[in-house]
Amino acid sequence: MGTRRLITISLPSPLLKKAERTAREENRTKSELLREALRFYVETRDVRKKAVREQLFALIDRAQSPTKGIPSPHIKKAVQEAVQAVRNQKRVSRA
Repeated sequence: MGTRRLITISLPSPLLKKAERTAREENRTKSELLREALRFYVETRDVRKKAVREQLFALIDRAQSPTKGIPSPHIKKAVQEAVQAVRNQKRVSRA
């Protein structure tokens, strides 16, 4: 692995307690546990990005299918009206 360098990180107390417990249960150091976690995160990043992108495209397709054949100005007007209705509802609930 080569030369190691020391870094300092801060963790919220509940997460630190979970990390300490997990390291103890797996009979390893916190450094080993966090190295493995970071390695896993970095190595799976592209897979996770692809999955999110695919979910987004599926959501867009699902949102577009009911509007096929409807002129875009009508869709735009309906979206604007929906946004305005939500804004008005928030104003009323704050009052």
